[in-house]
Amino acid sequence: MTKILYVCTGNTCRSPMAEALTRHKDPHVEVQSAGVFASAGSPASTNTELVLKEKNIEINHSSKQLSKELIDWADYIFTMTTSHKQLVGERFPEALDKTFTLKEYSELPLHDVADPFGGPLEWYKQTFEELDEALDIALKKIDRQR
Repeated sequence: MTKILYVCTGNTCRSPMAEALTRHKDPHVEVQSAGVFASAGSPASTNTELVLKEKNIEINHSSKQLSKELIDWADYIFTMTTSHKQLVGERFPEALDKTFTLKEYSELPLHDVADPFGGPLEWYKQTFEELDEALDIALKKIDRQR
């Protein structure tokens, strides 16, 4: 089974949203998420939960810090921004060959997924749409490589 790790900053908005959305879209993938500056044990942000609930997507999330164990576990590491990708590469250079921004892997322009943190619900909905589009492409690409 393919293992995907999503990485963002605090592991409360984008990466948990991508994790939940991936579980919803593809039951043949194992998925986790983490943050480069996460505070362990935080729930997903309220607006992340609201957007996912609106789409009938379940989430049960507790944030975690990016770790060597997660890096080693993953077949693919998808970051939300180019700077996250750079941080993964600096901390875990052995993982560079399996680390991409999600949009880079999906061959979409503008490789960063917008961070809705602290913004209105509408920003979270826009981030969801970005993730939804990129994940459709990425998961099909991964499926072809299985």
